[in-house]
Amino acid sequence: MRVIAVKTLKEYIVEFYQAEQALLSWHEEALLANWSNPNELKAQYRNASVLNEKRVVFNIHGNSYRLIVDIEYRLKIIFVVWFGTHNQYDKIDAKTMSYVKTN
Repeated sequence: MRVIAVKTLKEYIVEFYQAEQALLSWHEEALLANWSNPNELKAQYRNASVLNEKRVVFNIHGNSYRLIVDIEYRLKIIFVVWFGTHNQYDKIDAKTMSYVKTN
């Protein structure tokens, strides 16, 4: 698979340096992957959350961080959408990338 954009991943590593090794490991595995559909992805990453036909959330660094990507399976491209802490993730709607209102 091709990951778009590596520059974005590097920026996340600067901000969340504790997750560097885990994020780099995910990136390496993603480059070697050849998923044709969400079922193949889930066979490799059982803890990944498939939100719709292309949006996926990966648990990174022991579930301390979340990585949201869009995957174009036919084109073999992964688009990095968002990365942050589990706490930050809880404040957004991963499907729409909008903030969740709290009362």
